[in-house]
Amino acid sequence: MSVGLNNFLWAAIVVSLSLAAWFAWRYFDLRKRVDQYAESLRGKQNQPENLKDLENLSSATQAIQSAFSAERLNLTADNARLATVLEQLTDGVIIADADGRVQFANPAALKLFSVQHPVNQTVAQVVRHHQLIEAWIRCQQTRQLQIESVELPTRRQFLQLIAIPDEHEGGSLLLAQDLTQVRKLETVRRDFISNVSHELRTPLASLKALTETLQSGALADPEAGPRFLSRIATEVDALTQMAQELLDLSRIESGQVQLNFESISPRKLLYSAADRMKAQAERANIKLNVLTNDGLPTIRADKARLEQVLVNLIHNAVKFTKPGGEITLEAEAVDVGVRCAVRDTGTGIPAESLSRIFERFYRVDSSRTGSGTGLGLSISRHIVEAHGGKIWAESEEGRGSTFYFSLPHQM
Repeated sequence: MSVGLNNFLWAAIVVSLSLAAWFAWRYFDLRKRVDQYAESLRGKQNQPENLKDLENLSSATQAIQSAFSAERLNLTADNARLATVLEQLTDGVIIADADGRVQFANPAALKLFSVQHPVNQTVAQVVRHHQLIEAWIRCQQTRQLQIESVELPTRRQFLQLIAIPDEHEGGSLLLAQDLTQVRKLETVRRDFISNVSHELRTPLASLKALTETLQSGALADPEAGPRFLSRIATEVDALTQMAQELLDLSRIESGQVQLNFESISPRKLLYSAADRMKAQAERANIKLNVLTNDGLPTIRADKARLEQVLVNLIHNAVKFTKPGGEITLEAEAVDVGVRCAVRDTGTGIPAESLSRIFERFYRVDSSRTGSGTGLGLSISRHIVEAHGGKIWAESEEGRGSTFYFSLPHQM
């Protein structure tokens, strides 16, 4: 039994080896024939048309692949640039799908609408203002651009929403703009026009009345004639001063004024300004004091321009301080350099006006009856800022005001 099994196994092995040898011979024979055929093709001058077609197809495929790779690289670069623009854009950008679900929102949109994770939320949940939501709904219904502006009193903010329909996907693009600063500038412009009109109307009306009076016969009056002419000269001087200050302000704002920097002593600067305004303070029965510490660091500045700042501040203090009041000029060393102050015991400034008193022609209502052009504080602000400093005011109605400006140490 075991001998028969062994013979069978040996027969199977022989058959397997024979089949393996035959397949190996067939493989090598086929490989040899393919190599010979390829060699013969390479040796021929005129290759078969089908082989040329294959080569042309291969070249075209490679060209298409290269073009596709180049386009993909360009698309990737464009996407990166677009992403950078959207990240740095100050306007909020929101992309919503046809169902009103937010698919994208840039950082500016998160800040404007005070949301953290807007994606997959509805436009109403993100915008949270009925007028803006209605503008978006109109855009979805009419498939036309919609613009809506709203005021948010709680945040003292003005927002404008531009809803643009997406004609391809059925969604919409929402562009949110913060117009708060623009509205403030519009307010400044309106106030500027109103105030300059007020400033011009008063002297022009006086000039017209005085001229008509002189034309009516007052010119021949030996007492009234000279008096009216003197008043005309005063009004002309006021108009000339306004024109000069407007010119100075325009030059300062445009950077056309050259500052003559030199090392100056803050103490001497305060005493020089006080001497110029001493006579005016005495006529108003107001005491003018100077308080400074010894050893104040010198500053590098334009002495004439800084003295102009102090004179403007002292002039305002005299104008709004009652007789018997007091004005004090101070200077002290601080971390950033030297801080000067003009302190008075006058009527004070309302809190809502403190942030605007350095605007051109801005006037606090209670000061409308006072003299001046309303340009002095604006000029002072530009001069101080041109020195790399800062100017501000602190006040309490009925208890006086203090105007500060700080200047850096001498470099």
